[in-house]
This record gives sequence, C-alpha cells and structure tokens, in this order.
Amino acid sequence: MSATPQKNRASRRMLATAAGLATVGALVAAMPADAHDRGHGYGHGHHKPARTVDVQLLSFNDLHGNLEPPAGSAGTVTETQADGTTKAIPAGGVEYLASSLRTARKGHPYSITAAGGDMVGASPLLSGLFHDEPTIEALNKIDLDVTAVGNHEFDEGATELARLQNGGCHPVEGCYEKDKKFEGADFPYLAANVTSEKTGKPILKPYTVWKKNGVKIGFIGVTLEGTPNIVTANGVKGLKFHDEIETVNKYAKELDRQGVKSIVALIHEGGVPASGSYNYDCDSPGAGDGISGPIVDIAKGITPKVDALVTGHTHQAYVCTIPDPAGNPRMVTSAASFGKLYTDTTLTYDRRTKDIVRTSVKSAGASNPKSANHIVSRDQPKATDMTALIARWNTLAAPISNKPQGYITADINGRGSTAPEKPLGNLIADAQLEGLAPADKGGAVVAFMNPGGIRADLVYKTTGSEGDGVVTYGESFTVQPFTNMMNVVDLTGAQLVTALQQQVSGSNEASPKILQVSKGLTYTLDMTKTGAGRVVTDTIELNGAAIDPAKTYRVAMNEFLAGGGDGFAALGQGTNKLVGASDLDLFNAYLAAHSTAAAPLAPPATDRITVIQ
Repeated sequence: MSATPQKNRASRRMLATAAGLATVGALVAAMPADAHDRGHGYGHGHHKPARTVDVQLLSFNDLHGNLEPPAGSAGTVTETQADGTTKAIPAGGVEYLASSLRTARKGHPYSITAAGGDMVGASPLLSGLFHDEPTIEALNKIDLDVTAVGNHEFDEGATELARLQNGGCHPVEGCYEKDKKFEGADFPYLAANVTSEKTGKPILKPYTVWKKNGVKIGFIGVTLEGTPNIVTANGVKGLKFHDEIETVNKYAKELDRQGVKSIVALIHEGGVPASGSYNYDCDSPGAGDGISGPIVDIAKGITPKVDALVTGHTHQAYVCTIPDPAGNPRMVTSAASFGKLYTDTTLTYDRRTKDIVRTSVKSAGASNPKSANHIVSRDQPKATDMTALIARWNTLAAPISNKPQGYITADINGRGSTAPEKPLGNLIADAQLEGLAPADKGGAVVAFMNPGGIRADLVYKTTGSEGDGVVTYGESFTVQPFTNMMNVVDLTGAQLVTALQQQVSGSNEASPKILQVSKGLTYTLDMTKTGAGRVVTDTIELNGAAIDPAKTYRVAMNEFLAGGGDGFAALGQGTNKLVGASDLDLFNAYLAAHSTAAAPLAPPATDRITVIQ
C-alpha cells in the first residue's frame, strides 16, 4: 500500500494506544487533525464550544473476507415491507461497503468505524488463497479504525494473526506481488480476553482510545470465551480465552481510571432476534425482549461504564436496547455478515462529564432512531479503489480459481438452507465417504460434516465467465475454505449414538448443530422433546441395519470434528486414526467423478434425517 493513503488516514483521525502493555501490533501514529477538522466542536472566534458533540459510530461484523458480492442466498438481506411481507434484497461486496461508509461519513466531523470480529477466515478464494492479505488491504482503504478479534482470526494461529496486524510476507508462501511487502493492518486488532499461556498477557492490545479535539472514546475488544471449542486445536495452541464480562469490566475500570469515561465494547459473540428481517424493531415487545442468545446475559453483566456494545458471530441483524446492570438503556447492535449491512449509531458525547449521554435506540420524542442498520445496496456507485483491488488480486488468483471442477443442474443449498439436513451437506458427506471408503484410504463406512463448515451455496448461475452450471475451483473453495485434513477413526456404535445426541443436548441444546450425514445413515429427530431425547435411538440405522452399540465403525470426518469441536466430545474419542486428503480435495474429486457438462449433478435428496417438529 502506498504511503499517501496512510498519511491521509492518520491525519483524518487519531488513535491513542494503551500505555505500558506488552502488546503486539503498531498503531497509526497520532498526527494533527487536518484543516477540514479544525475548529469543529470548539466553535469559531469567541463562540463557546457546545456542551455535547454527536459522534457517529459506524460498525459491521463477520465480513469473512467477502470482497466480491456474495452469491446466491448468502448475498441477500431480508426486509419486512409495510404490508408485513418480506423481500430478499441483494447486498454486500466491498465496492459497495466502501461507498456506503464513505457516504454515511459525509457531514460528520466526528466519525469512527469499528468492527465486531471475523473480518477474515472462512474466506472465499479471492482472499483465502492469499491468507487474507487482500481483505486487510481493503479494510485499510475503507478506513476501519478498530476491530475485535473473532474466532476465525485464530484459524491459522496467533503467529499468523500477529502477521496480519504487523505486516510481513507469509512465512511459507512469501510475498504475492513482486517488490511488494504486505504492510499489515493499520487499525488495531483488539484481543483483551486472549492471553498467552506463557506470559499471561494479552496477545494483542486489549483496548485503544480514539481521540479528536478533546473527545475521547475507548474501545475494548473481546472474542467469545468458547473460541477453543469452534477452532482447530492448532489455531488456539498456547492461548487462554477468558470470560467476556470479567475481561470487559476489568479494562473498563482501567480506562475509567485513565479519565476515559466513554467506552464501547466490541464483542465477537451475539444473539438471535425474534425476526430475521434487518429492519425488525428489536425493542417493539419491550426492551431486550426481541432477542435471545448469549449476548443477552453478557450485556446484562457488563459494567454501566460501557456505553454501547457492537457484537457479531451469529451473523444476525439487530439493533436492540438491553438495560445495563444499573437499569439504564444501552444499545447492542449487530450488522448480519459478509458486509451486507452496516450500523449507524449516534453517540452523544458530553464534554463536561466526558461520558456518553445514554438513551434507548429510539429516544423519546426523537424522529430519528439513535441507531439503525442500513443495507449495503448494490444499486449505488462502486468504490473505484475497491474495484481495482479486486481486479488486481483476481488476476493473481485466476489461473487457480477459474478451473472448472464439475457441473450442476440447479443451486445446491448449504449456508442458504435453514433445514437441519442440507442438500449441500449431503453432497459433502457423500464425497468424504466415497473418498475415504477404500481400505487403503481409511475404510470409512459413514461420514459426518459439521454444518458450520459449509460456508456458502453452490450456485447454478454463472459468477464470472465460466457459464451457468459450472462449478469452479473458486466456488468450491468458497463452500469449504478451511481445507481441513480428513480423519478416519474407530468409534463404537455407542459413541456414534452419543455423538448424534450431542447435536441437540449439552452445549448444543439451545441452538442445535445438526451433523450432515453420508448416504446410508438414517434416523429420526423429534424436536418436540428436549435434550438427548430428541434423537429417537431405535430409528438409527446404517445401510438398513440398526447401529450395534458394541460394534466398531470406521468414521470419516474433518480434523475439527475429530478433535471434538462444536461440542461433539464423543467424536473426539476416536482411535486408530488415519489422516486422509483435505475436505476440499475430496469434494472436487467427487464433483469430477460424478458430473460432466453433458450429465451435470442434480441436488441430492434430503431424506436421511426425519424431523418431527
């Protein structure tokens, strides 16, 4: 990245670093405000400065390296119309996100852009192929001020996360462009609740302070405490993840002692609103009634010193008021995922108290809400610098990404399917079973796929110049971007039954994680029951025969599940492990073996899991 944008960026606003902390990652040096900003809030001539200043907080979360507009249902947001019907609106793509944010900032001398984590990781090929350097570069150009880390920032481990912050070329693959060194993020990644097991200190800055003309706002960033349960063991090696509430409260106290009274928490954990529409009024039934999930208890436990919560992880859209422990209204927001929405929140800063004047989302008598989500619409002009960035990286990726892997007759939904059993889940599990069934490849008799690992749909409509129905390497990579190595292990029938029960019990009871299963495994799920009882055990069959609790079965799954990830402790008990090819290689091999241009692959039937609602 050239020096000029960084200079402009540093002069546009200032970040102050937390002193006296052993941190990784440099921040933009504080420089004087530019001429345009001078005088704002201080008044001109003899005018006294106004007592309050409106600070604009623009926020988004869970971008996951989606630089190009996401395809299919992953690229739409649901909007409730005046008559109560809903409409899917195409949204997202950094060319539009940059335009939206730049337009929103106009006329706001005090504007901060913050994010709630998962900016990178599980990214489409355009970013993932280059270890997400293109996304960090895009976020620098978008003028992101600060972000929390999310769980996906740990996909490649703490050393790689430090490289994304500090710059430097990839240790294995080197620099991707001739005479060009990766500069790293010119915004701080905050990881207050992630410490090194060796030193006990945060691996990155726990907080940062934004300053302008005497206005000071502190930002504390945390990821969910349960990150080790949803990231491969290698990604979190040597790290400790701490309680979100305790960590935020600790650093809020520290900021308060430093005279920073206005504080925003960036938390990579979220909730689920009562409606999937981005414009749902979360406060309509009463403060906080419109949302459930982990963020509700977190919000209720975080000290009143914190004035607003920007959240993420659940990929949901909400702008809610949840009272703080003192009973005062406090805003909790999330902007869906993939850059399809951004949240615009007004923080009214009181110069005398140095604190935010708190109101609910819709303060009494105000015609404009204090906070709202806005669609990153695709019918606005594209940001030309983002178009150029995408084109540059696409040129580097093209030889790999445009290669046809297979052919399909229609959309095969994965991420876009809300059903427990997804057509694309079945296809992936079948590909894993077929690739690992031969005796020399592991002798698998059944395969399991975690639903969260399916990151997109396979879309029939052409996304480039490949033509309708052609699945390119770039598209299959977008579906399975982790390139997890496959494992085949021995599990008893009893352990298999327990694993199926763990889909709907324990840590997965409130929000079930239904494994995608290969053909031949069938059973009934009775969702009218609770916990493990939802799995009707006497219906579980493999190739028409009841599962024998005492028998040993060879089971294929990715290394994440084989490590007991996503709450599947039983799957982590496998023995006699054989490591196979990557999930992506098996998927592409299956597409090549089962489809041609003349005989494309149809979406598989979803008849393996019978669900009683």
